[in-house]
Amino acid sequence: MPILKAYTLPHPPLAVPAVGRGQEKEISKTLDAMYEVAKEIAELKPETIIYITPHSTIYSDHFHISPGSSARGDLGRFNATGERFETVYDEEMIKEISRVAEFNEISAGTQGERDPALDHGVTVPMWFVNNHYNDYRSIRIAQSAMAPSEHYLLGQIIAKAVEITGRNTVLIASSDLSHKLLDTGPYGFSSEGPKFDALITDALSNGDFLSLLKIPDSVREKAGECGYNSLMILAGCFDKQDVEAKLLSYEGPFGVGYAVASFVSTGKNEAKNTLEQFVEYAIGAAAARRNTEDGHQNLARQSLEHIIRTGGILPIPNGLSGELSKKRAGVFVSIQKNGRLRGCVGTIAPTTASIAEEIIQNAVSAGLTDDRFDPVSVNELPYLTYKVDVLSESEPIDSSEQLDVKRYGVIVTSGQKRGLLLPNLEGVDTVEAQIDIARKKAGISDFEPIKLERFEVIRHE
Repeated sequence: MPILKAYTLPHPPLAVPAVGRGQEKEISKTLDAMYEVAKEIAELKPETIIYITPHSTIYSDHFHISPGSSARGDLGRFNATGERFETVYDEEMIKEISRVAEFNEISAGTQGERDPALDHGVTVPMWFVNNHYNDYRSIRIAQSAMAPSEHYLLGQIIAKAVEITGRNTVLIASSDLSHKLLDTGPYGFSSEGPKFDALITDALSNGDFLSLLKIPDSVREKAGECGYNSLMILAGCFDKQDVEAKLLSYEGPFGVGYAVASFVSTGKNEAKNTLEQFVEYAIGAAAARRNTEDGHQNLARQSLEHIIRTGGILPIPNGLSGELSKKRAGVFVSIQKNGRLRGCVGTIAPTTASIAEEIIQNAVSAGLTDDRFDPVSVNELPYLTYKVDVLSESEPIDSSEQLDVKRYGVIVTSGQKRGLLLPNLEGVDTVEAQIDIARKKAGISDFEPIKLERFEVIRHE
């Protein structure tokens, strides 16, 4: 049995009258749509409601499903201690989701619980549902820091588990959109905020999940969203199905976007293989970028591909430019997959006899030994693109006034601790932010005295 219906609902605590105390009237369209969804769920009479939340336990490489037989929560942190919630978990369905995930080599399960209390990503939608219907068991599943495509895969797994158990199931993707719609909002304004919300609402209106997958990470990050990956899990539940989609409301008077939408399968359709289409798109996009590589990027790519495929270090190729073969410099190699950082390793000063050797060494390290990521696998190679930054010799400076975040990178030193940040990075717009990030990378506290150096880079991307 497929999922009866799925919804995306926002989770502003002020939507609950005891929290909003009149402010909720400013999002009347959102409230009306959420009440409409709650009434519809009551008519569907699901046995299980699955809540996907961005505000539960988040792991970099694991989807956390809340364990146990039941859970409680309240809105006390929003000054509404009288709003209390209690739910019984569907333990059988939880086990089935975990089992299907393990079979498909997706890390998802109940281990790693940090806070058993229901978060507001669940309790706000639950408040509306429970006003009309509460004869159900629930499941709480958290987003992860993994790629959107991994969230889509989890949606496929959830749909399979629902089919196996035969449960009448509704899924709610708890999802606020951009938090940066207005200068007067709590998070300020970014031009990417309205752009992101327009992309999302257009895709939701049409059930166009491929367009959702194609939204660049850079747009998402600048928009300051918190629910995109909830939507990706919802989308995965309808893989290879025709979908009737309805955008019931959208508004953002407080500077945060709130969308309410519903989705129901209208039958199987093998041509709606969204994830397979996205894989083809991502590989094609990476191939197009590789066609514009210069010698530095090409050498970085060859270096990683060679060691993964052969187990050996790439010999220095013949015919390299004099800059690559004869000059020495510190080099940073960054690897991206579908626009997301996949590894980055660099050297502040030269450690080898040439820039070419420096690139080979650091490309291998970025792909295989960056401890923030698993080593790159052979199956990932077609998706990867490369950036190479060649550093000038650093020079000491007396003051932060001699820095420019677009032109200069910074090296911050305190005793034996040393941190570096490259110039012209997305999201780093001030010298103060640049120095602060470099401090944190080196483990230098705000109270420790520091020395500053600056350097320039030639960026190959």
